[in-house]
Amino acid sequence: MFELLKTDAGSKARRGRLTTAHGVIETPVFMPVGTQASVKALDPRELHEMGTQIVLGNTYHLAIRPGMDIMNEAGGLHRFMNWDLPILTDSGGFQVFSLAKIRKIRQDGVEFRSHLDGSPLFLGPKEAMKIQRELGSDIAMAFDQCPNHDAPVSEMKETVDRTLRWARLCLEQPRAEGQLIFGIGQGGSNAELREYCAKALCKMDFDGFAIGGVSVGEPEPEMMKAVEYTEPFLPADKARYAMGLGTPAQLVELVARGVDMFDCVLPTRSG
Repeated sequence: MFELLKTDAGSKARRGRLTTAHGVIETPVFMPVGTQASVKALDPRELHEMGTQIVLGNTYHLAIRPGMDIMNEAGGLHRFMNWDLPILTDSGGFQVFSLAKIRKIRQDGVEFRSHLDGSPLFLGPKEAMKIQRELGSDIAMAFDQCPNHDAPVSEMKETVDRTLRWARLCLEQPRAEGQLIFGIGQGGSNAELREYCAKALCKMDFDGFAIGGVSVGEPEPEMMKAVEYTEPFLPADKARYAMGLGTPAQLVELVARGVDMFDCVLPTRSG
């Protein structure tokens, strides 16, 4: 659970502590991305030496490769990675956006075709939560729909409503012992939709809240607007996570806007 320790008088910056099944995370915190159970170019020892507190995995990619049979045989994601500190797993909602050419959205979830061999994979709230439960991540993300940043308002509203419906279903699913769950807000750079989604999510019993649908091709100012439109409606006593944002400049801007957690592939993808 999250404990707010200190706030800044001159901005919305805050310092906190998030307790998970595999340890305590001091925030603000940058989270290296290990999409397929490995942070590129770094092994667990190096991550420890750098002071890494938590790493990320991805539900869609892990289900595709190595697959859940191998993951279960290994005893879960921590053992598979040889990592004894916290792990957060994304639910696969971002792949609804990034793999748009090989997926079909239904009311109950999304039909994917593997980007590797074309084999089918269906992910909905139940399936995404089941995979994350078996992975044994410390923080599971609710399954959401990440839309195009330039989608029409009517389509964006439909995406928000679907995300909220799926969020409720995710909360109804069993989780691993001690596993936290974060809800994900959508709405693009539309202030009314961001407020609507954030308020609805905050009525649900999530352990933290993420700002999703950012860093999807929109200009940098729009990314910050999405955060600014959402943050005022998030409870102070829950962790806040800006998904996919984490360049050095963004970290400074986001901390000042009251965000606690960040991730970005650039450090390990670009060197």
